[in-house]
Amino acid sequence: MKTIDLGITGMSCAACARAVERAVGKVEGVSQAGVNFATEKLRVAFDESRPEIGEAIRTAVEKAGYGVAREDTGDAEAADRHQAERDREVRVLRRKFLVAGAFSLPLLYIAMAPMVPGIALPLPAFASPETSPGGYALTQLLLVLPVLLAGLRFYTAGFASLARLAPNMDSLIAVGTGAAFLYSLVSTVKILGGDAGMVHGLYFESAGVIVTLILLGRLLESISKGRTSQAIKKLMRLTPRTAWVLRDGVETEIPVSRVEVGDILRVRPGERIPVDGTVTQGLTSVDESMLTGESIPVEKAPGASLVGGSLNRNGSVLFRAERVGAGTVLARIVRLVEEAQGSKAPIAKLADVVSGYFVPVVIGIAMAAALGWLLAGRDPGFALTVFTSVLVIACPCALGLATPTAVMTGTGRGAELGILIKSGEALEIAGRTGIVVFDKTGTLTQGRPEVTDIIGAEGVDAREVLRFAAAAEKLSEHPLAEAILKRADQEGVEIPEPSGFSAVPGRGIRVEAEGRTILLGNVRFLRENGVDPGALEDRAAGLAEEGKTPIFLAADGGLLGVIAAADRIKDTSAQAVAGLHRLGIETVMLTGDNRRSAEAVARQAGIDRVVAEVLPGDKAEEVKRLQGEGKVVAMVGDGINDAPALAQADVGIAVGGGADVAVESADIVLMRGDLRDVDTAVRLSRASLRNIRQNLFWAFGYNVLGIPVAAGLLHAFGGPLLSPMFAAAAMSLSSVSVVTNALRLRTFRK
Repeated sequence: MKTIDLGITGMSCAACARAVERAVGKVEGVSQAGVNFATEKLRVAFDESRPEIGEAIRTAVEKAGYGVAREDTGDAEAADRHQAERDREVRVLRRKFLVAGAFSLPLLYIAMAPMVPGIALPLPAFASPETSPGGYALTQLLLVLPVLLAGLRFYTAGFASLARLAPNMDSLIAVGTGAAFLYSLVSTVKILGGDAGMVHGLYFESAGVIVTLILLGRLLESISKGRTSQAIKKLMRLTPRTAWVLRDGVETEIPVSRVEVGDILRVRPGERIPVDGTVTQGLTSVDESMLTGESIPVEKAPGASLVGGSLNRNGSVLFRAERVGAGTVLARIVRLVEEAQGSKAPIAKLADVVSGYFVPVVIGIAMAAALGWLLAGRDPGFALTVFTSVLVIACPCALGLATPTAVMTGTGRGAELGILIKSGEALEIAGRTGIVVFDKTGTLTQGRPEVTDIIGAEGVDAREVLRFAAAAEKLSEHPLAEAILKRADQEGVEIPEPSGFSAVPGRGIRVEAEGRTILLGNVRFLRENGVDPGALEDRAAGLAEEGKTPIFLAADGGLLGVIAAADRIKDTSAQAVAGLHRLGIETVMLTGDNRRSAEAVARQAGIDRVVAEVLPGDKAEEVKRLQGEGKVVAMVGDGINDAPALAQADVGIAVGGGADVAVESADIVLMRGDLRDVDTAVRLSRASLRNIRQNLFWAFGYNVLGIPVAAGLLHAFGGPLLSPMFAAAAMSLSSVSVVTNALRLRTFRK
């Protein structure tokens, strides 16, 4: 199966999106089709072994009444193209609105001037209903025609959708304003035939002002929708268009698309790094805030990795290209964020179902309301007002925009903060997290042991203990060897040259150094070799209670001391756990380490529960057991052995810099590797979910309250009748308010 994203043109509301989904879903070979109304993209999965399917998809979309733009490749060129299309759309809508406004304002004045009580607003004699009824009607007709032409697409698309029995928002506008226009046109003919009383049956101003207000709403909506995807567009534009490549000793500027793996590239101060690679020559500092959210530049020397899109600050370096094109880290981030923005959150399902039936139901309500008032004895003009108001006030746009705009803005803001949320579902579920499970090694801890204590036996200097311990470990491959050798190097200790190395698995090691036999290992190893640990045995037990690993050192049968090492917890671990506790979330540590060591780390971090001595293959089962408690479980890990548990959890959170397989298995990726971002991700999810609920409440509430009012419910009990013009203003405000509310997520802070 292959999945691609296609731009869809001509959609006006959620009903349009549903129509495209239905049409494409019927194409043989298509397994899944989903349209995001906010991004105006169709994501379709299909059998790529069928060569004709691409054209079949395009034909299905066009038969449904919409257009297909070129495939979205997710690169900077695509971002520029999309932005250019968005800018053109805004320019066209602005021009149409200005034309409509220029004609609808005098139209409204002429129509309403005779109706303002107590005020004699001046009108020219040729447009006065008293002195020239025919001129009054013809003037309004001439003024409304340019307005209707400015909104011509409402009629072409709306009636075409109606003819296909798939009515949409444009259909509601076209039928409502078209009915008002035709009724007024008939009245005009009667006025010209001598029936001056029909001047009260003119509704040209309603049709004109409705079209103008809806054009204004579409303009504001288009501007706002463009802002929801600013984060992804910024990421796309970080990669420069060209790169300086060194070939045959000559530097040549070439398009980035032509850079190949293995090329040697030069990047100068102030330039952005074009592709991922490794520094081969030179020193510099690089601003990687686009990737990690960390504003402090990172020093780069030969052997250091460079990430495409990051900013080279102050040095000129040569580097070898290792990942290019779609394989770069930045390209992967863009792809992940785009996929998240195009996905649907589970909470959107209700709105999708409602939008599929919304427009036909509204048309039915409008017809029933108009007929009801006619049967109640009201005149046709009154029934027309009700009919038009119901059609115009209904807003499936708000329903269609409520969820995707919040998902787009929330995931985009997350990317700016170094938190990659890979789907709308993850964005929603993370906010409901009740338990967060942490892996220990490399997640809560540094992932590498460090020497914490050096204790000499009576009369033995700690420096001497470190010197002989380093000699013993110099030929060892034990995980603690690196920690001891690193500490010796830091303290400038001269390490004796060892010989005769031998290791006893599970016990310790024996070497010869400076003519002495050195033993380094656990207390059992010392006793087996006739060495009494003495008073240091109690000290070692205390160190073990603290989660440290004590190692005894002896020389020629005499005890020299104890060295303790531990995998220190990260500076941010306790803060991250405390932040989750403030959100009411329980924390669990899941590790394969022994219980004593695990509980010591848990105490330092403030973890609520410890599940220790778990085999790597059993971690997913432990997560499943926690899910059985009825809470949403998030798993935080960074290693290959965490991948099954990350996949099993309701929300898998991978710490950036970890194994690729862990990142791929996760729903959320913390690019900075800062555990405090777990708290940030949960809070962003909750803020996004709250925003979605607000949008859906407004969209549903607006329609549930607005449609009955437009149908004349208040008027039936002695209240006012809603004017179609006010209905149009309310409808436009509805869509804009939903998008504007979603944009508030751009201000989310850590």
